[in-house]
Amino acid sequence: MNDTLYLFASVAVMALVTYFIRMLPLAVFRKKIKSKFVLDFLYYVPYAVLAAMTIPTVFFSSNSLISAAAGFIVAVVLSFFERGLLLVAVCACGGVFVTELLIKLVA
Repeated sequence: MNDTLYLFASVAVMALVTYFIRMLPLAVFRKKIKSKFVLDFLYYVPYAVLAAMTIPTVFFSSNSLISAAAGFIVAVVLSFFERGLLLVAVCACGGVFVTELLIKLVA
């Protein structure tokens, strides 16, 4: 019984936090935002959050930091040349695979 109460309390707290995070900007910013700085800042927030969540995981996703860095470099270079997401992902995985093979051959 205690576990069930804890579960419902946790869900209620998460629901309230989620609600307030989504509701506060609507309540605070009633007028249209005209500041170029704030608009630019808000434009890049999703990209920054996605990078902050993704980049650390990339470097701990394989057996070696070297192979993870090789895959990351392949992905960044292909993205810079505006290749498609599927090609970038496949080539990054291939880069990690080849680097892992080279590491095993050398070691």
